[in-house]
Amino acid sequence: MIFGIGTDLCETARMEQAIAREAFLNRVFSAEERALITTRTGKRRAETAAANFAAKEAFLKACGLGLGGFALADIGVLRRESGAPCYALSGEAARFMAEHHLTAHLSLSHDAGMACAFAVLEQREGERES
Repeated sequence: MIFGIGTDLCETARMEQAIAREAFLNRVFSAEERALITTRTGKRRAETAAANFAAKEAFLKACGLGLGGFALADIGVLRRESGAPCYALSGEAARFMAEHHLTAHLSLSHDAGMACAFAVLEQREGERES
């Protein structure tokens, strides 16, 4: 059963400026995400950071919590070996998912200076809340 959906857009140029500040990188992105972002070169670096940032906001919207729900660095966004994006949650975000018996699904895209994320939280069958 669908628990929640969320979507968000992030401007790549805005993120390019933001990731130039180390304090922003450390506050918003997990260590694994920072490692991923630094492996990217040229415009791909800002595109990856913008897509990850949009994914964080999409996740919070899907949870129904808004921007104050969890620390952004607890909502990690990584890539599987295939290149598919996935959430790597920790802290309060991971606890929320476990308590509500949720699985997160994520799709990312970027084009024309914008990054888009779409998140779906699915409540596992047989483990729904009453």
